[in-house]
Order: sequence, then C-alpha cells, then structure tokens
Amino acid sequence: MNFTAFRYFNEVAQSKAIRRAADRLHVTPSAVSRQISMLEHQLGAPLLERTNSGVELTAAGVMLERYTRTLFRDLERVREGIAAFRSLDQGEVKIHAMEGVLSNLLPEMISAFLAQHQRIDFQVTTCSSDLIVEALIRDETDIGIIYNPELRFEIEVVAERKEPVVCLVCPHDELAREPLVTLQQLCKKPLALPRPSFGLRQLFDRTAEARLYKPRIVVEANNLDILRATAVLGTCVTIGPEISARREIDAGLLIAIPIDQESFSNVRSAVCVHQERVPSYAANAFVKFLKSRFPVGAAR
Repeated sequence: MNFTAFRYFNEVAQSKAIRRAADRLHVTPSAVSRQISMLEHQLGAPLLERTNSGVELTAAGVMLERYTRTLFRDLERVREGIAAFRSLDQGEVKIHAMEGVLSNLLPEMISAFLAQHQRIDFQVTTCSSDLIVEALIRDETDIGIIYNPELRFEIEVVAERKEPVVCLVCPHDELAREPLVTLQQLCKKPLALPRPSFGLRQLFDRTAEARLYKPRIVVEANNLDILRATAVLGTCVTIGPEISARREIDAGLLIAIPIDQESFSNVRSAVCVHQERVPSYAANAFVKFLKSRFPVGAAR
C-alpha cells in the first residue's frame, strides 16, 4: 500500500471533492484520481462514487476512511509528542462542549492554562450532547463537556460537577414569586426547550412522560440563547443550568427557581474523553489541568 495514496484518499474523503482535495494537497486533480484508482485496484473495490456535487464514499470507502482518519490523527499526535519533547509546550486541544454549560468556567480555565502554556492552541465547538459523544467516538475531538450525559462504554468521565436544572422565568411571570416550582406547574406553562438531541431535553421528556404530563412546548431551538431570550421577553418559560443564564440573572432579566424534581437536582456536567485513545501531549496536559481545577471535580 502507498502512503501517498492513503493521504490523498483521506483528503478526498474529508473534502468530498477531488478538486478541493487537490487544492489542499497542492497537486493536480489528475494526480489525486490516479492515486485513488491505484487504491481501488489494490483493494479490488470502488471507494468513491462520482456525483454532480462531488464524490460520495462507497461502503468500502467508509471502511477505509475510518482507518485513514485514525492513521493520520495518530501521526499528528506523534508529531505533537516529538515537538513536545523539544519544547514541552506545543500542540492543539480540541474541545466539544454543550452550549451554555460551563460558559464562564471553561473560558477561565483555558485562559489560566494559556498563562502557563502560551503555545498551546484551542479549538472549541458547541453542539448537542449526542454530537459531542459522536465526536469523541469518531476521534474528532479530544475532550467533550456534556450536560446530563448518557454515555456509551467507550466514553470515560474524568471530572464532573453538580449542575441542577432550574426554571428560568422573567421577573413578571407568576412563577417568579414561587420559592420552588413543580414539574406539573412547568408543564402547564408555554415552554421554550432545546431540541431532542440535547441531553437537557431528553431528561425533561423522560421525566414528563413518566408522569403522563403533556407539556406545552411552543418554542424549540438548537440555540440556548434563543430559548433564554424568549424567556426574558416573558413569552415562554425555559429550563437549564443556572450557570448558562448567569448574565441574564445578574442583569435582573431572569430569575432561577429550583424545580421540585430529584432527577433535575442531581444533574451533572461532565468532562469526558475516549477511554481507548491515547491523547496528545497538549490534550492530556489540559485534561489534568481540568481535573485539578474542576470545582466539584471527582470522576465517578
């Protein structure tokens, strides 16, 4: 097998187009096509299907893409590790985090880490819990920060903190006068909730269904800012960790009220990694930093 062919195929698989791959590799499209054809001949199966918009992977191509993605990710980690032996301070950390979770704490931790390791770079992506787990499993991120995680066996929790779900309402809402809100009261209000791929929504749906409640969900979004903005206007009530609404609460725009529901009180946000993957030097150093600084920090 030819290492160059693997590299060319991996670039095509990522860019979904031979011409885009060629541009990134600084070679001609015909050179990329020749290498792909050599691979297909050696493997005895087509790897790509040409479409009007580019290329799609065949079943064999999907298998090879998984291999090459891991191969080049591991090679990058080796490169970072060798560089780290020279400088003890080079590399990149990729983090996927639930929007709103640790919104204040994570930037503070990154800033504190960079004060000690100025040459480390960070890439932070916000998305739903399901997508964070998928990114960890596909080795597309080093660290996942998940709210109310339902984890798979490949994922390891290395640090966590208690982050109860609270009711978030504008000061003029009738619930704002309540010291404690029941789930039944919530389900009678117009609700603004995240989409079902979010761990927070999955928890709410399970709890409401178990009690045969039929909530009035009038706004559904994959952006928590939209949900909080709707609550600020008094149109709906929303839920979430108090830390996600800290700015609105401090400004007097929202009030956080505890919910009388044990499953909501015991929710945690978790720092997760893939337990079978060897992290890069930079990622491993930041994981250790998180574990030492996480406010409630113990892993399960």
